[in-house]
Amino acid sequence: MDEAALMEFVNGAVADVGAVLNGAMVVLGDQLGLYRALAGAGPVNTAELAARTNTTERYVREWCLAQSARGYLVYEGGGRFSLPDEHAVALTDESSPACVVGAFQTAVGAVYATDRVAERFRTGEGIAWGDHDGHVHTGCERFFRPGYLNHLTSRWIPALDGVADALSNGARVADVGCGHGATTLILAATYPESQITGFDRHPASVEAARKRAAHAGLADRIAFEVATADDFPGHYDLVTMFDCLHDMGDPVGAARHVRDALTPRGTFLLVEPQAGDTWEDNFNPVGAAYYGFSTLLCTPSSLSQPVGAALGAQAGPARLGQLAREAGFGHVRRVDDTPFNLVLELRN
Repeated sequence: MDEAALMEFVNGAVADVGAVLNGAMVVLGDQLGLYRALAGAGPVNTAELAARTNTTERYVREWCLAQSARGYLVYEGGGRFSLPDEHAVALTDESSPACVVGAFQTAVGAVYATDRVAERFRTGEGIAWGDHDGHVHTGCERFFRPGYLNHLTSRWIPALDGVADALSNGARVADVGCGHGATTLILAATYPESQITGFDRHPASVEAARKRAAHAGLADRIAFEVATADDFPGHYDLVTMFDCLHDMGDPVGAARHVRDALTPRGTFLLVEPQAGDTWEDNFNPVGAAYYGFSTLLCTPSSLSQPVGAALGAQAGPARLGQLAREAGFGHVRRVDDTPFNLVLELRN
């Protein structure tokens, strides 16, 4: 027994315990407005922070100490704490691609399912996406939306052959697996001449998306319907899927249905979680997070549906390309990457 190696592992494991608990601390800081109250405020004592957020000082003090121990806050001495500007961006600015607060919300919601997932390990059954805690649905959108907001219409659409011009001139678009409609609304706001329909199998998400469209004043050129990826109706110049194909029971069948739904010169924009092609390629912080999400959310989602292919959140570009060719696509091109996403263009 290498005692030094043992203690090194134990110390790392204890740090992971702190990381697990820190997820809840971040969600509390977000929900209670603690980060927003600290952003740009300089050193603040806990009584001042509690007064600004209408919370109780004793709870706020313990939270500040926990956040300082993890390095999220800086203890300035004399009972005062500050939030560095760089940390504030990641924890409060949901227009920035660096914002990660939604990932914490998703993680907290995902771990609620631990006992149910343990039982599914024994039975092989799945858990539908809509059956998870609400933190999962809201947090997942909040995590991915900053990337969509910053990259979808400025990088990803222009990278597709001829698609930006088609959308500007008026095209028919299907956003499949649209969730609460973040990407659908971005497309509709940017390309007013196009008619865009969002499809999702989760009725509550579709209803939430409809309300958002009405609030944004986009209801006249955007629609949301309940449908699955393998039965949505119509023919389209562009079909999009954002971070959802791997959650589907039959991703090959879904991609095949997309191919059949495309017009002759239509394009399939497929955005999936960033991943390498080998297991070892994904042994990094992003891969660790995605494999954890995949175990608790993505794999159970697929296994809850017919076929249950369980592609997983770390499929990688080679496997996605193989899947596209199995579905009948003759053209597969990787057009962009971000730290959290890889972007593919598929055509017949």
